[in-house]
Amino acid sequence: MRVVSLVPSVTETLLAWGVQPVACTRFCDQPQLRHVGGTKDPDVGAIAALRPDLVVLDREENRRQDHDALVAAGVPVHVTTVRSFGDLDTELQALADAVGRRWRPAGQLVPAAASGPVSARRAAPVRRRAFVPIWRRPYMALGEPTYGSSLLAELGVANVYAGDGPYPTVTLAEAAGRRPDVVLAPSEPYPFSTRQQAELESVAPVVFVDGRDLFWWGVRTPAALDRLAGQLAGAAGRG
Repeated sequence: MRVVSLVPSVTETLLAWGVQPVACTRFCDQPQLRHVGGTKDPDVGAIAALRPDLVVLDREENRRQDHDALVAAGVPVHVTTVRSFGDLDTELQALADAVGRRWRPAGQLVPAAASGPVSARRAAPVRRRAFVPIWRRPYMALGEPTYGSSLLAELGVANVYAGDGPYPTVTLAEAAGRRPDVVLAPSEPYPFSTRQQAELESVAPVVFVDGRDLFWWGVRTPAALDRLAGQLAGAAGRG
């Protein structure tokens, strides 16, 4: 099946399922595959010229006008919508059906020792409150409903901007006023690093995390949970 993926986490998941896309975006971390632009500026003409059987987009990751342009060009599309941890079973099953793959939620997404689908799991009790910046100049925060915020809830981390919409614009002074215990600074979409550590520490102690673990959903999710839990535990130990 000739599949084009315009969603980095989908590209990673398809490859793990044995489906190699004929093209993907430059943000998919797959240099061996053909690139057809970015998530927000795909080359619709180049995609249509590949005559794909399916193009996968995400409602949050990609733009509606690119979706509409592909449909107008007669290209079959499949759109994912993952706004919470609980969406994963349904969305991954639909994706598997769309690309002709079999997928068993309890056996492939959650750890083998877990029982039942992801949607039946309960988030851990709140043990820590976090501010998660996702952009700078202006600062923007991770809010809700978002996959990243719900993933943190699985680890017992409450998002201090949970009630302000998905991606509110904020100031560091406002964030400090919400009294988070930790700042989780991801490597994407803005590449936070030690260069911003001093200013972020005006809010709370900083933990730098892989943005892919926080925002890419799919086959990455179980290991991402483990890595984030380990980083949080390590930070608590240092504190």
